[in-house]
Amino acid sequence: MNIIIISIIFAVIFKSVMQFITDKEVNQRVKAGPKTSISLEVFYTLIIIYCIVIIGFGLIYFLLSFYDVMLIDNVANDNITIKNLLFRCFYFSGVTLLTIGYGDITPIGIGRFVAIIQALIGYLLPTAFVLKLVHMNFQKKER
Repeated sequence: MNIIIISIIFAVIFKSVMQFITDKEVNQRVKAGPKTSISLEVFYTLIIIYCIVIIGFGLIYFLLSFYDVMLIDNVANDNITIKNLLFRCFYFSGVTLLTIGYGDITPIGIGRFVAIIQALIGYLLPTAFVLKLVHMNFQKKER
């Protein structure tokens, strides 16, 4: 059951990232609309994509932690409740996506592979954002 949920979360993350990169609606609004603040719209979209990825991967870490220990907290913490575990998973997800890597939580087992995938997405999203803006400016100048 959790594999299905994890697959759905991965699909939502992948669809969101791909929709951001190849968003047809924003491109059509550029063609049809008068002067709109498209760059601000793309920026808000990027923030939403980051939130989706952080929450999605946080839920993946959370679900996988029921099967095996996924994240080791390097700070002594004996009070592990479901709420604390969920918060720790979201925290680790955000730190990993933004490539901060404080080192206070360490992934183990399959969590290392999931963290690498997430860090790669976090590394590539700003590049996609810049390319999207350049492409939109090029389309504006073309008209």
